[in-house]
Amino acid sequence: MPELPEVEVVRRGIAGEATGSLITSLLPTGARTFRRHPPDQLAAHLEGHRIERVDRHGKYLLLRVDGQETLVVHLGMSGQLLAADAGPDRPPHTHLVVGMGGRELRFVDPRTFGEVFVTDGHGRPAELAHLGFDPLVDRMTPARFAALLAARRMQIKALLLSQRVVAGIGNIYADEILWAAGIRPDRLASDLGADEAAGLLHHMRAVLRTSVRLGGSTLSDGQYVDVSGTAGTYQTRHNAYGREGVPCARCASPIRRIRWGGRSTFFCMTCQR
Repeated sequence: MPELPEVEVVRRGIAGEATGSLITSLLPTGARTFRRHPPDQLAAHLEGHRIERVDRHGKYLLLRVDGQETLVVHLGMSGQLLAADAGPDRPPHTHLVVGMGGRELRFVDPRTFGEVFVTDGHGRPAELAHLGFDPLVDRMTPARFAALLAARRMQIKALLLSQRVVAGIGNIYADEILWAAGIRPDRLASDLGADEAAGLLHHMRAVLRTSVRLGGSTLSDGQYVDVSGTAGTYQTRHNAYGREGVPCARCASPIRRIRWGGRSTFFCMTCQR
């Protein structure tokens, strides 16, 4: 599933492609993609309006239009948002086409876990009010982050994965952030000291920013690509995720893989404490 860095890479690509463009047509297909309202509402609210900017919160893309409406896109597990010249030759599983004159945005989603909807206003949509802070968008001080951790007796990896606490982090980046911070995934969040919390916040932002700079992580399934169809390269920098048995880059002990919460967790038992 695309996580915060991958969605940020897509956001930047869409911003460069679509900012200032007039929406000339919308072609929605597939009921599963449009679960919050009938798909014909997209054309009624957006057609003939201009895209002013493209924002993001966590894993959600927010296309702001001049009519004070927002087109919200969540890529789900397999979704792609691609920019291309307008034309009928589109990839299979294209569930939305946003026409912009001679160019178009295509939402492609083979597994249909993603979604698209339109909402009022240019602030955080009410539909996303449950999400926690975005590490690359919202202001979060080390002191506030330490207080947030101190109030929660849950394992630190579970906290990083909770979208109600931190928006946008998934399994890949939770493992990478905890490796960078030298913290075991099963530590209780409330047991981390102020210095550890500050270090975790620092490494969280550093890992996410480095991944964005390298285009995100494209795994062996090849499903994540940017708006031009180009794969990311941050997977070549992974220090924990997917590296079972590989010597730790910090202490040379083998990276261990365990099943935790129905998914794989990769960490170093020696230098993550």
